[in-house]
Amino acid sequence: MSKTSTDLARHALNGPTMGSRWSALFFAPAAFDPGPVAAALQAAVDRVEGQMSTWKPQSDLMRLNAAPVGEWHDLPEDLAQVLRLGLAIGRASGGAFDIATGDAVTAWGFGPAEAAPPAIRAAIAAPRRPAWDCLDLDGRRLLKRLPVTLDLNGIAKGYGVDRLAGVLAGFGIASALVGIDGEMRALGLRPDGTPWAIAVEAPDPGRRAPHSVVSLHDAAIATSGDYRHWLTVGGRRLSHTMNPATGAPLGAPPASVTVVAPTCAEADAWATALMVLGPESGADCARRCGL
Repeated sequence: MSKTSTDLARHALNGPTMGSRWSALFFAPAAFDPGPVAAALQAAVDRVEGQMSTWKPQSDLMRLNAAPVGEWHDLPEDLAQVLRLGLAIGRASGGAFDIATGDAVTAWGFGPAEAAPPAIRAAIAAPRRPAWDCLDLDGRRLLKRLPVTLDLNGIAKGYGVDRLAGVLAGFGIASALVGIDGEMRALGLRPDGTPWAIAVEAPDPGRRAPHSVVSLHDAAIATSGDYRHWLTVGGRRLSHTMNPATGAPLGAPPASVTVVAPTCAEADAWATALMVLGPESGADCARRCGL
């Protein structure tokens, strides 16, 4: 039997993750206890952060980065899934999305350490090889064929949103909106039968205002832009998005790119890829890949 909006109570939960906060808005019967859901949601994002953070020295990703070349390493399931998807989108985007840019991200100061000119020079001078040339991934085992520093900041947050959605689905919740720092995923429709309304922010660093509104139903949305996270070098503002081909920030990226996809990890990674490709090549790639 279908529920009407009067049958359901609104629940809004949130908590810390990945230097930001996760949120979950959902509707459930009035007698529903949200406590176990909140605990499960926090545990889900804690697991993602514990596996994929570059800010936690003991994360699975950081241990993998420190591991020797030429040896197989066992991976936790979530990390293996994200690496697999990252490699697939890397290939499909012609290398515009590349998880092998960790050295550049760190060198330019977009990780836990300050920008370091010697590291910047080394990142620019280093021969840039795409991640799929450096890695062999076999199920939940990975071998580094070449020295590489992996970075998952362009996909891990989206994957965290997907884990939030998975938790709610596991509790039988069919009407929900979850997100981390603006990356969002909708489950079903609102109780009144309307889609979820998602505001896309105007790419203006001086204010926060909506540029447009997207109606979302059983889909995810992610935006990448140059207007919130940047650094200034020689009076020039540089985007936090790396150009995998040069080991340096993008020189003249689009102000922002918004992607709607079945999962938030896909939307997150593709938004980064299209930033790198730019308006013309990015639009061509989006059409070719059915985005």
